[in-house]
Order: sequence, then structure tokens, then C-alpha cells
Amino acid sequence: MSSHLSDLFSDQGIQFVRVLWCDNANVIRGKAFHTHFLQEHEEQGVSLSVAQQAVPVMYDAVVPNSGLGPVGEAWLVPDWTTLNPLPYSPGHARVIGDIFYNGELWSCCPRVFLRRMIAAAEDLDLDIVAAFENEFYLLRSIGDEIVPVDRTVFAATLSMDENLAVINAIAQALIQQNIPVERYYPESGPGQHEISIRYTRALEAADRQIAFRETVRGVALRHGLRASFLPKIFPNAAGSGCHLHLSLWRDTRSLMADPSRPGQLSATAQAFMAGVLHHLPALMALTTPSVNSYRRIQPHCWSGAFRCWGMDNREAAIRVPTQPSSPSPTHLEFKTVDASANPYLALGAVIAAGLDGLRQRRPLPPPVTVDPGRLPAEERKARGIVRLPENLGDAIAHLAKDEVLLEALGPDLARAYLAVKQSEWEEMRGLDLDKEVRVLIERY
Repeated sequence: MSSHLSDLFSDQGIQFVRVLWCDNANVIRGKAFHTHFLQEHEEQGVSLSVAQQAVPVMYDAVVPNSGLGPVGEAWLVPDWTTLNPLPYSPGHARVIGDIFYNGELWSCCPRVFLRRMIAAAEDLDLDIVAAFENEFYLLRSIGDEIVPVDRTVFAATLSMDENLAVINAIAQALIQQNIPVERYYPESGPGQHEISIRYTRALEAADRQIAFRETVRGVALRHGLRASFLPKIFPNAAGSGCHLHLSLWRDTRSLMADPSRPGQLSATAQAFMAGVLHHLPALMALTTPSVNSYRRIQPHCWSGAFRCWGMDNREAAIRVPTQPSSPSPTHLEFKTVDASANPYLALGAVIAAGLDGLRQRRPLPPPVTVDPGRLPAEERKARGIVRLPENLGDAIAHLAKDEVLLEALGPDLARAYLAVKQSEWEEMRGLDLDKEVRVLIERY
């Protein structure tokens, strides 16, 4: 492949190849090598300390109790199928890496974890198709203050016009990287936007999420702006979610709808969703994994604050969208997710939970047809509709007791991940929103 890559890099003027990984704090990191040394790095990649998987979001230092430390070398090996020249960073290209240790795929690599969960689904003759749907803010820095680029409201065409250049540039850059852009509109918050990209198979969906975050931030910088996916930036403005859209397939055929009952979920889809709901309090340590996440997960905010599901119910943790034509439904929308989640861990854990639902034949509770937060507490209790964890500490405690998810993660990854999250919780639990934002806004 070396000659092919050399020709590509020469033709496109690529000097540096960034090899990326996403750590347990969901910070996207990379090491770059110069293309003059392609032969040296093409197969063996670049070296990393194993301690990189034990670094929290606040600073570059190893947390205690992770099982990882300064001794040990891992290798970040490029997956060349993910290679893309970067339209917003001329002369640079990006490739996503898998982490190897002692010559084998490393148990602490989040991308390796997702690969294992995809294989587990394939063992049940299932293909997982997914897409992450991101909301983000476009911001300006005025002195020490961070302010939105506009003061518009949901779907305001004024915002479309005010932000035309940067939004068009983001869309063009995504398309140049073979990431299909489906929809765009301004979101509820001032300066907040949503761009939806097309669904694809699970591993590529997670890779696209990395590329999407990188592209939005890179293009914004070239327009003199800052972009942030932080779940809650402003106290009185909408938070930013990263809803996970997911569907089950077999032999190019969707398994979501019941062919004998138009408009209803199949038994397979019901059991998968039941598994996700069953494990949801623990899943949140992986899908809403920052201290800041829980400022967004509030009742009446369309963020999925209660463990329930419903057809077209935007207050439920899982919404099943209906379609005006057959087949319907086509997928589920998992709302209790944000972009502070490592996409490989979040999607892999959701798959693990859903597969457990299938194996255990878990029954799906009846759908909720109202805002669950408006129901009397007694009725919620009777129907098994519970308020989900209200802070990261509670979610961590649930994950630490969830044998299915811990087994799926494996002992090494589970230990390192829980240590990182516990450190973040203990360090940041007492911060007010302003201090929290100052720490996190550049990370996500």
C-alpha cells in the first residue's frame, strides 16, 4: 500500500498524517507523523504510553486505581480505511487508529471494545446500523467571555442566513470526507445548531462521530469562531445532546417493524429496547459521562430524564419515531446521550445492553404516551417509570454493579474507565456551572 499512499499524499500535498484515538475521558487526541516517514509508520503506527487510557478530562495526569501507569508501551496502528485529507487543515490528513499492546489488539482500546460488541451482535445474526445526531454551539470569544454567535430561536431562518458561510463550509468539509449530510437547522439555544449525517454500520458510525466533532471545530476555527458540543454551556439556554439513532438488520433486511402488525415494533426490536431500558441507569455512566451532562438531563427538556419509551415521545429516554409510509417504525432514538461520550464506548455499551435484552427475552414495558414528568409520582412508580441518575456519581455507582456491562467492557477497560470517571466526579462535583464550563468547553 505504501506506493499508493505515497502517491496520494504527494498529489494532495499532505505533509502530516494525524493518527487519532479517543480516550476514556472522550478527549480526541492524535499524534502526527510526516509523510516522508510513511514506511516506518504505515504498519506499526505510533507509540503511546498505556497510561493514556487513565487520564481524566481535567488534566494530563494518571488517575489512581486504574491499573495503568508509566510503565508499558502501546501502539496506535492506523486503520487506513478511515483515511481522509482534512479540508479545513490543508497539508494534513486524518486516520483513526486501533491500539495494540504486546502485538495484539489492546483490551483497553475503546474502538476494540466496539468491534467486540459488533461481533457479539453478528453471533446472533444481527447487523447494527447507527448514526449520532449532534447539537452544538457556535461561539465567539470577547475578552474572557464566551458568547453565542446569534440570539435566535429554534429553526430561525435568520440564523441560517447569519451563519451561512460557516454552516456551508462544515457541510462541504463533511461531504468531502464521504460523510453524507442529511439535514440542518438552527436549534433552540442562541447560536446552537444541528447537522444530521446519514446512518451507517456501527463502527463507521462511531468513526464518523469522531470526524464530525473534529470537522465542526476545525471549520469553525477557520471562520474565527469556536464550536462546542459541551452538554450545558449556558444556564438558561438549551443543552446540547447527541442522540443515538439505531436499527437492527439481518441480510439487508430491517428487523425493526413487525410485518404482521403495521406500525408496531417487532419482537426482536422490543427485546433489544427492553435490554437498553433495563441497563439504562448504568449505561448513563458511558452515554452521559461528564459531570456537566446532568445539567442537561432534566424533566421537560426533551433530554430523556425518565426510564421509559414511547412512540414519538420526545420526553422518553427512547423515542420510536413513526413514519408516514411503510415500513414503520424504522429505528429507535436513544436520547440520553451527549457528545461528552466516547462514541465507541457509548455505542458498544448500548449494543451490549440490547443483546442482553435479546438473550434474556426481557419484556418491553408499555409505551408512555405523555410527558412522564407530568404523571403523579404514584403512577410513575406503579408503571416502573423511574427518574434516571441525577449526577455522574450515581451513574458510576450503577455501572460498578452492572455485571452485564462490566463483563462486556472486560476487567481492564472497566477498571480504567471507572477510575477515570470517579476521578472526574470527585474533582468536579462541587464546581459551579461557570467553572465547569471553563474546564470542559475546550475538551468537547
